[in-house]
Amino acid sequence: MLAALGFATITVLLLVTMTKRASVLVALILLPVLAALIGGFASDLGELTLGGLSKVAPTGIMIAFAVLYFSLMVDAGLFDPLIRALLRAARGDPLRITVATAVLTLCVALDGDGASTFLITVSALLPVYKRLGMNPLVLSGVVCLGAGVMNMVPWGGPTVRAMAALKLDGSEVFNPVLPAMGFGVAWVLVASYLLGRRERNRLGALSPPVPATDVPQGEDKRDAREPAASTAAAAAEPSRQATATTADGQEPQAIRSPGDGPGAVRVPPPPRTWLNIFNLLLTITLVVCLIQEVLPLPVLFVLGFAIAVLVNHPTWEQQQALLDKHAKSVVLVTTMIFAAGVLTGILSGTKMIDEMAEVFVSVVPDSLGSHLPVAVAVTGMPLSLVFTPDAYYFGVLPVLAETANGFGTDPAEVARAAILGQMTTGFPLSPLTASTFILVGMSGVSLGEHQRFIFRWAFATTLVMTAGALVTGAFSL
Repeated sequence: MLAALGFATITVLLLVTMTKRASVLVALILLPVLAALIGGFASDLGELTLGGLSKVAPTGIMIAFAVLYFSLMVDAGLFDPLIRALLRAARGDPLRITVATAVLTLCVALDGDGASTFLITVSALLPVYKRLGMNPLVLSGVVCLGAGVMNMVPWGGPTVRAMAALKLDGSEVFNPVLPAMGFGVAWVLVASYLLGRRERNRLGALSPPVPATDVPQGEDKRDAREPAASTAAAAAEPSRQATATTADGQEPQAIRSPGDGPGAVRVPPPPRTWLNIFNLLLTITLVVCLIQEVLPLPVLFVLGFAIAVLVNHPTWEQQQALLDKHAKSVVLVTTMIFAAGVLTGILSGTKMIDEMAEVFVSVVPDSLGSHLPVAVAVTGMPLSLVFTPDAYYFGVLPVLAETANGFGTDPAEVARAAILGQMTTGFPLSPLTASTFILVGMSGVSLGEHQRFIFRWAFATTLVMTAGALVTGAFSL
């Protein structure tokens, strides 16, 4: 009875979320509550729900302050110098530009937000690709590969969902697969090199680099791709004003602001070099502390954000404006996490998950049960095209974890396997995530073309990381 009720709950959850009949938030709350009432657990409903909420509370706190922290850093222009440096280093070579695209994406995607990553990287690099006649599918594909791997970070959506669904913390899920993630990063760089070399060969002599001597006298000889970096900076912070530069590279003393009235001038803001250095050091320190587990992840992000906002926005008005600007993003993700707590609290507290796992154990061949983490890792990326992240991590993963537990496999291994592909390497190809359409729309390619071009490379990323996880012992074969 409980197993059938649990399967029915998850099936309906998948259907209503995949067909968009109801929001994920509503489905995660009302469906398990309805199942508990049908199963005769009305008297225990409050206790079951609070138990689930208390388990995911640390995860909800961590993701809220992580989003605020990295949003602040993007607004502050922390990544702008990196964008300009990478574009200078490319020097008009399609191969270098492709590799620079990968490096830039890997760095910008540190915030775990696919939408902002696509906005910044595509805005910065699309003008370069167009000028050299490069295939925009290379741009969307390489950004897809880099963002997919970096979506494994513990404040990224898939890892957060895996931790919330199985009531695990970052040290149990993310830290063991960090070496495998390194394998993935290395593969992304190799793949970008191969794609860039192929693109260089395709272009051949059609788009040779313009020699420095051909630049008309009086024009700035700096890399023509630098304006794209400014575009990326503007995408990261629309309110941040760019400093005007004359043709000889000298900054004027003031910028005329036509919207401020006739003759109005505005003195450029003072250099923020010291602030950029502080933000860089603070971010490096925070990442090191996260890896070393100096403090629990929620505490680190709470402290990191408090320090960052105090230094970058010292006045109450500035701090309030920052919170107002990013409140929507924080609310959307944290409410989803707490709603997931309702689902997992009820399914676990009523023993539905246990009953479902017993049914799976009875039908899964013994030869496959011990290899379940590998099967989850390999199938995770293709299933990103079928399951939404919420449906998979909150509906499918708990059952798979309990099934593996029945064969003596640690459920944490299943969670580690899942984040190697399910809505990590697979999310920038999935039609079920809105950010995918930001990527293909800004790149000017169709979703079908994008999927056909990069699917095998993205799947190879999962296979490489799976091999790395096996070699480093993140899970066993």
